Amino acid sequence: MARKAMQVCPTPGCPTLTPSGRCEACQHKAGRHRTSATAKGYDTRWARTRAAYLRAHPYCECDDCEALPPLLRPRATEVNHRDGLGPLGPRGHDWANLQAMTKAHHSRHTAKEQPGGWNDREQ
Repeated sequence: MARKAMQVCPTPGCPTLTPSGRCEACQHKAGRHRTSATAKGYDTRWARTRAAYLRAHPYCECDDCEALPPLLRPRATEVNHRDGLGPLGPRGHDWANLQAMTKAHHSRHTAKEQPGGWNDREQ
């Protein structure tokens, strides 16, 4: 049976040879740097704010849907922070800073707003 060739760890600057994927040290480091949603402010308080906002604003409020009559708009399932700072921002739970959106519209908006990566393409 043929053995699979070893490869260099894909983490930039790591010369360790591995059978596949990242080496154990890089996997361990990567796991430590990931921040939980709760640490970012998406906790029980946010869940209550989000649910109340979606009850009051059941239809998508994105720029494209705003042009449609209310009954032709799709139902919103997510809440966007207009300032992009999330629930820990100074206006994180201020309804004037919130915007109801569909999943697809919120993802598209976030991709345009976030720097770098796949989302820099012109849409």
